[in-house]
Amino acid sequence: MIIGLDHVGLATADPAGAGSLLALLGLSLEDQGTAADYGVECEFWTPAKGGPTVELVSPRDDDTAVNGRLARKEQGLYHVAFEVDHLEGELDRLGREGFVLVDQEPRAGARSGMRVAFLYARRPAGLLIELVEYRRPDVPS
Repeated sequence: MIIGLDHVGLATADPAGAGSLLALLGLSLEDQGTAADYGVECEFWTPAKGGPTVELVSPRDDDTAVNGRLARKEQGLYHVAFEVDHLEGELDRLGREGFVLVDQEPRAGARSGMRVAFLYARRPAGLLIELVEYRRPDVPS
């Protein structure tokens, strides 16, 4: 089941500049990490009153999907991420509903305990969606 909106991902080749913009808007850098399977560096910026974060996604490697996107389009909205309670179950369900699975299996995300999988909704929005599940240390796998 989808629990809620986790974050909105922005693709950028200039994370320092984009971070400065987010700071001017009142967001604070909460967390950062590497999603090695995707070849990207990520920063998570949080609004003052909490809630969903803004993730800055920048290429770490030359042959990443983010690099391809930055080469084709301007920087900006990359994906919308929803937290789920059972990643494999939602990936299977949404695949049956016609979403295009970018990831057939979950992968490690950029945050500690984060597992992710991407899928694509061609119609009506042409939107890349990330499903996110957090494995809490006190919860068995």
